[in-house]
Amino acid sequence: MINIKIFNVTALMTNCIYLTDEETGKTAVVDPGDKSDDLNKQIDRDGGKLEYVILTHGHYDHIGYAKQLADQYGAKIVTGFNNNEFLSKPEYNLSFCHDIDIKPFAADILLNDGDSFSLGNTKIKYITTPGHTIGCGSYIFDDTIITGDTLFCESYGRTDLPTGNSDEMVKSINKLKNISGNYRIIPGHGELSTLDHERKYNPIMRSL
Repeated sequence: MINIKIFNVTALMTNCIYLTDEETGKTAVVDPGDKSDDLNKQIDRDGGKLEYVILTHGHYDHIGYAKQLADQYGAKIVTGFNNNEFLSKPEYNLSFCHDIDIKPFAADILLNDGDSFSLGNTKIKYITTPGHTIGCGSYIFDDTIITGDTLFCESYGRTDLPTGNSDEMVKSINKLKNISGNYRIIPGHGELSTLDHERKYNPIMRSL
């Protein structure tokens, strides 16, 4: 089982997610869009080492502090295969639009649809969920799905940015809808939800 703490970072209040495997104490961070002193203090209290920095997609508000955090705590950067290009292209990660300097970097571990890796004794499954960008993916473990900017509480990510695609978004929402059972949903921004709630109230899910 994984314990979860959320730290809001960036002006867009990105949900930066701190994961701790209960049995082993191994830790990871998802989507560190900017530095969080509170997060760093938490990591230091827990031993000062990260296993992974995990990225749902490549926009600046999700990757802005990824490389620095990974270097500081000796973590490997994990993301989907189709997201790796976003980490080195300002026109894709949108840093150029906001006068933000993100030095190009690359992931250490690239995942394909259905791949899994372990944080301590907990298996984390990766699925591709493009639409917001071509590189978007979601992470499934225990009773939780981290959906990035694909699925929000009663909403979904915009598709009008580079590599976004409305048809792909519908397919991705349908893919999440068809996952068996109920899960807690942690989106890239905003309040948490559940998969059953989204099946009932999300406008795309209701139409499928």
